[in-house]
Amino acid sequence: MVEFITMAPTSGDGEFVGVPNPNSKPVESWTGTDESAERLPTLDYIKAIAQAAEEGGFSSLLLPTGTGCLDSVTVAAMLTSYTETLKFLFAVRPGFTAPATFAKQFATIDYWSNGRALINIVTGGSPVELAKDGDFLDHDTRYRRTHEFITVLKKLFEGETFDYEGEFYTLKNAELFPKPASVPAIYFGGASEVGKEVAADVSDVYMMWGETLENIKLRIDEMKKRAADKNRELSYSVSFQVVLGDTEEEAWDNANRLLSKSGANLLEKKGELTAKGDSDGVKRLHQLMENGKENNFRIGPNLWAGLTQVLSGNSIALVGTPEQVADRVVEFVELGFDKVLLRGFPHLETIKQIGASVIPRVKAKLAKQVIYK
Repeated sequence: MVEFITMAPTSGDGEFVGVPNPNSKPVESWTGTDESAERLPTLDYIKAIAQAAEEGGFSSLLLPTGTGCLDSVTVAAMLTSYTETLKFLFAVRPGFTAPATFAKQFATIDYWSNGRALINIVTGGSPVELAKDGDFLDHDTRYRRTHEFITVLKKLFEGETFDYEGEFYTLKNAELFPKPASVPAIYFGGASEVGKEVAADVSDVYMMWGETLENIKLRIDEMKKRAADKNRELSYSVSFQVVLGDTEEEAWDNANRLLSKSGANLLEKKGELTAKGDSDGVKRLHQLMENGKENNFRIGPNLWAGLTQVLSGNSIALVGTPEQVADRVVEFVELGFDKVLLRGFPHLETIKQIGASVIPRVKAKLAKQVIYK
């Protein structure tokens, strides 16, 4: 059965995306918000997000990383006290934390939460943003470091005492306390050639941003082959924004409303950041957006690239009634995805809507398929 993931807006949230504020300093990140966000990422708000996700049938909450986000490890540690079953998929960048240090942080949260911690390794795709934290490695070198980071993490989680000497990390008599009850799955995404090789080699869950059904089928088929060539089998996750309405027309009105206060300067800045960045995934989504310009950014049935004008990363949206969105999710699940990340603006209301009207429909449709097979 498919698992549902959503995301905590730890950079801020609001009813509109890309709202300019001349009195704030914009953040060079992929979140589409800045320090002037309508809803700040306070403990009370992010706690409400987590509790709504748990009540709505989501299995996990992604806690992002980046210069414009709160620290994912700290947020995860706080939220475990306010939830009972929800798992926390907290993102970490190998450039800023030594693997042994992160393993200790992870294992502590996992231990105190009774096994509710998950890992999303993020290599980073914006040199401008990475430089703010002192990371100046080029694209392919960052991915080699990511490969080593994951390799060391897995050895620590497996409970052995070991020496390791690589290009980026050297450890002597390394071991971990406390040891997780089981070796956690590594969630990871990368659309470049080197990124896909890292995924096939050492990741456990390969994460993709939503694209058209045709594009995604090609990508998942390729990754299945890459993994099989290495005698490995991966799990797969796909991510979408969601915009709902009681009718399809209302849903599209709601989608256009999200961008109704976007400033031209932000649209231009997003294009500049994409050009300066070296993320293949971001460039793929940007091209989909460009291709859909003449059709109000509609790129397929209930698929919209409008948010890609102001967001980097996960920006392709499913737009429609709950029934239509559920049908589209089922189509992607049928390609081989067993995890689906759904989010939207504003996050709290959208998470509640998805939990009440989309997740039950998807589960019912998949259960019906099983009965009639």
